Amino acid sequence: MKYLNLALLVLFPVAWFAPLLRAAILPIFGMDEISVITGLQSLWGSDPALALIVTFLAIFAPYAKTIGLALLHWNLMSPKTLPALEILGKLAMADVFLIALYIVVVKGAGHVTIETAWGLYLFTGCILAQVLVSWTSRPTV
Repeated sequence: MKYLNLALLVLFPVAWFAPLLRAAILPIFGMDEISVITGLQSLWGSDPALALIVTFLAIFAPYAKTIGLALLHWNLMSPKTLPALEILGKLAMADVFLIALYIVVVKGAGHVTIETAWGLYLFTGCILAQVLVSWTSRPTV
């Protein structure tokens, strides 16, 4: 599991730049790909407070948890920190929920075409793999 966790250190940045979804007003004119990074760039220009929250949920929380689990696996950090790391993982999962909610709301509007892309599955898979690594990292009593 510690090697899966190390793989997440590479996979998370790939997931941030991978297309999460494709959106267009009319799909005949082509669709714009939206990634975590392009979404954040857009948010920083229009709503810095929301951009800060999304940056924490999508980038800082999952990466900090991955680094914390790596330190835990190599006995460089106390197992007592695991509950705090689990909270970071739950915050990262909130970002996946927000993306899914965004897709449902926009599809309901009817004027926009939204297609999920492979990056959404990669990002969700990374978060779920991190939950699995965290769950198997619990100290046995």
